[in-house]
Amino acid sequence: MANHPSNKVTADNLNDVFSYHAPKGDQPARYEKLRAAAKVFAQAVLECAPDCADRSAALRHVREAVMVANAAIALESDGQNEP
Repeated sequence: MANHPSNKVTADNLNDVFSYHAPKGDQPARYEKLRAAAKVFAQAVLECAPDCADRSAALRHVREAVMVANAAIALESDGQNEP
């Protein structure tokens, strides 16, 4: 998706990238699927890794991964709703 808005922020797409995008179509289900998968992985990290700075960082990155994936979904243009 070379033209996906989140690939590069420019003056032309700045308003779109930094505005609210209400969920449409199958997006809510896709957001939930990502959150559920991330939660399973986060639980495994909690169970397997000792309580330390690296575990905290791993969990933070899981949360960040979900947020960035959600942004990819939110910023998709019409006609790109297929996962």
